Amino acid sequence: MIEVGTKYQISQGAKGFFNSAETMTVKSNNGVTVQFTLGDSKGRGSMPIEHLNYMLKKSNLTLIPNKRSLLNSDLNEEQIS
Repeated sequence: MIEVGTKYQISQGAKGFFNSAETMTVKSNNGVTVQFTLGDSKGRGSMPIEHLNYMLKKSNLTLIPNKRSLLNSDLNEEQIS
């Protein structure tokens, strides 16, 4: 599931396709197309969800976990102990 606000690290090999940006953040997802902004104010764009999934599969993009999900996983681990 690709959610609004999800941030991805762009691999070295794929940076040329993204104005040499380090990161991209999902701004909207209508079920067919994902709109995103690039880090360091390097632009914005959109792509089909299938293409984003392909880039994730090929490791051109790597999910950057947000702080809230890290905190939630830490809390869950503490509750399990």
